[in-house]
Amino acid sequence: MAPSPLLTPFTLADDLKLKNRMVLSPMTRGRTGDMQRPDKMTAQYYVQRASAGLIITEGTLISTVANGWVGAPEIYSKGATLAWKEVTDAVHAAGGLIFCQLWHCGRASHSSFHAKEGKAVAPSAIAINEPTIHAPIGKVPHEVPAPMTVDQIKETVADFERAAANAKAAGFDGVEIHGANGYLIDSFLQTKTNKRTDEYGGESLENRFRFLKEVTEAVLKVWPASRVGVRLSPNGVYNDQGSPDFREAFPWFVEQLDKYKLAYIHFIIGLGFGFHKLGEPMVMADFRKSTSSALMANCGYTKESGEKEITDGNSDLISYGRPWITNPDLPARFETGAKLANDPPVGVWYSPGPKGYVDYPNADGTIV
Repeated sequence: MAPSPLLTPFTLADDLKLKNRMVLSPMTRGRTGDMQRPDKMTAQYYVQRASAGLIITEGTLISTVANGWVGAPEIYSKGATLAWKEVTDAVHAAGGLIFCQLWHCGRASHSSFHAKEGKAVAPSAIAINEPTIHAPIGKVPHEVPAPMTVDQIKETVADFERAAANAKAAGFDGVEIHGANGYLIDSFLQTKTNKRTDEYGGESLENRFRFLKEVTEAVLKVWPASRVGVRLSPNGVYNDQGSPDFREAFPWFVEQLDKYKLAYIHFIIGLGFGFHKLGEPMVMADFRKSTSSALMANCGYTKESGEKEITDGNSDLISYGRPWITNPDLPARFETGAKLANDPPVGVWYSPGPKGYVDYPNADGTIV
């Protein structure tokens, strides 16, 4: 019987060979506390999942003002960089590969995360149209973000470059630029959140892409293109997103990214987070002709649908999120047909401590 296409090796770059095509999707777990630094429990969590062809970390904050999630880790300080080195060393010792996802929350933040810097920042003064945000001071209404000045944009590009350099110092195998889910980069890409009239916004695709272009070029000063990925969410409604021109815009953005010959483009293409219903949802096949980079698909895939995506030639890699929370040995379970554990209650996804984080056993009952 032929092996599952998900369990076949894949060469992401000449110097980066994945043992399978299953990627641990970045999932914010909120376990780093007030210090926002990974610890031994973080290392254990990723080591337990080191059978992935590639691990992509939870969103990792590039600056103080980038913070918008309680307990999320950072990589802008020396202390956090050193702490991440312990994680990458542990993952490598377990035979894994790990990329760091570089994250700026943008308008999906609140001034209480960064009182010194003030309000959250975004391309335009448009608040998220949702009831509340979970902030350090509790659940509070979303604030109207401060529109970024050009100087602030340039400073943020420099923050991405600095974080990319810290990720290299921390021993990561590469980085992923988080350009999805209504966070800062995505809010520049979309007309719903970008109403600027300068060179960074408006109806112009080129202007809306400019910020991601500058971030990508800054990161490429640190890392070769073969070690850099970008994540996008063309169908996404998360954080109050969705723009009418999405079917025109996202293939064009991908065509522009193709000029850099990046390792991969990571699409939140499934509808697990919902869909903005502004047109027929985009599928992975819509992007195959737009880029020579590897394509990674995410959101709601099962073993069977992931296999079909690869067999049909629409994707090279499938990233799994929620199933990997309760099934740390997910590739082995796919290989043997072992039953998957159920998704955990949402309440334990982000709770502090080991419960719902590192206490899930493998199929044989062992906990690494």
